Amino acid sequence: MSLSLNGVTLASVRERDQQDPLAHFKQRFALPEGVLYLDGNSLGAQPMAAKQAVTNTLDQWRDELIKGWNQGWFDAPERLGNLLAPIIGARHGEVSVTDNITLNIFKLLGYIWQQRPAERQAVLSEGGNFPTDGYIAQGFCRVSGAEHSFLPEDGDLAAHLDGVAVVVLSQVNYRTGKLRDIAATTKLINDHGAEVIWDLAHSAGALPIDLNGAGARYAVGCTYKYLNGGPGAPAFLYVHKDVQDGGWQPLSGWHGHASPFAFDADYAPAGDISRFRTGTHSALAYTALEASLSLWAEVDMQALRDKSLAMSELFRECLADSLEAHGIKDMTPATSERGSQVSLIDSQHGYATVQALIARGVIGDYREPGLMRFGFAPLYLSFEDVWQAAHHFRAVLKSGEYQNSQFHVRSAVT
Repeated sequence: MSLSLNGVTLASVRERDQQDPLAHFKQRFALPEGVLYLDGNSLGAQPMAAKQAVTNTLDQWRDELIKGWNQGWFDAPERLGNLLAPIIGARHGEVSVTDNITLNIFKLLGYIWQQRPAERQAVLSEGGNFPTDGYIAQGFCRVSGAEHSFLPEDGDLAAHLDGVAVVVLSQVNYRTGKLRDIAATTKLINDHGAEVIWDLAHSAGALPIDLNGAGARYAVGCTYKYLNGGPGAPAFLYVHKDVQDGGWQPLSGWHGHASPFAFDADYAPAGDISRFRTGTHSALAYTALEASLSLWAEVDMQALRDKSLAMSELFRECLADSLEAHGIKDMTPATSERGSQVSLIDSQHGYATVQALIARGVIGDYREPGLMRFGFAPLYLSFEDVWQAAHHFRAVLKSGEYQNSQFHVRSAVT
């Protein structure tokens, strides 16, 4: 094996690992032997503490049966919300861990819609954003009578805000990794008389976020990517305290009632963030997530951001000459405008290249059309991991092994 990739030596990255203030976190994650995991932007790795936490809850279910609901199960959405709040710059009582991003966007669209000025009849979604955000906005508009439109990719946001009540935007674009300025964009939208729902799916746990400081009032996000909550872990919803008494959210389930166990015939929303609950949640799923969020309380978010940027830049540097030689486009934004991923385009061989890498134990992911994504989760990745992944990438390209027929077979999930 070459000890230098495009001038970057193995010895130099090992030195960086010795100086890494976050290096000790890696031993707190369970990763398969021989795997270099660069897909934390899609599903995070398992914290070591999660397995025992779930086992404890299984034992609690066995021994306590229904009594478990009064032993931490029922109040989990708010308890975990308060654990998560510092990670996104929110205050105690402003975050609920509940449902999934799709449902939470619908809740917030309906909640904001009922408070809009009469002259504002439109919902604006982000072109090129993760499709579910646009799909759920379209569905909401069908049942509410609202008008729906898309902001073109790289379009002038200010020019599309006339008559708009709500805008749905991602802080980090899932394809390119481009990072938006929450404070400046929120101010622009609010100054034009509209509200914005921020989707933090690809930023929560990847970089410092200050929702309160940015003036943001509404946000959603998931916990199974950089926050390592497990497959299908519950999402979260943020509503600033100043706007928590604006009426009903449209999915008015019994757990969002002011007195859920009074079993009143008529709905009355709870007076705090719990009004954004719907129905019964999974105690097992919340247990695994709580184990991860407890770990996050120890993380220096600026150190995390610094390492994330350094790793993504290292990956690009190790690959630059090889990508150019094989006609692969690096569409990763500049450092100051980047989330925690590297985005590469190969419209002809992208899927097969990712599959060839996976066969070597280097796990990234593929998104149509032609997008190879590699996410950098600083808590369980080392600089040497990144260097080794780049080494395998170069070998796949040089050998042409991506041309093997086995790597062209599509699975149901890509």
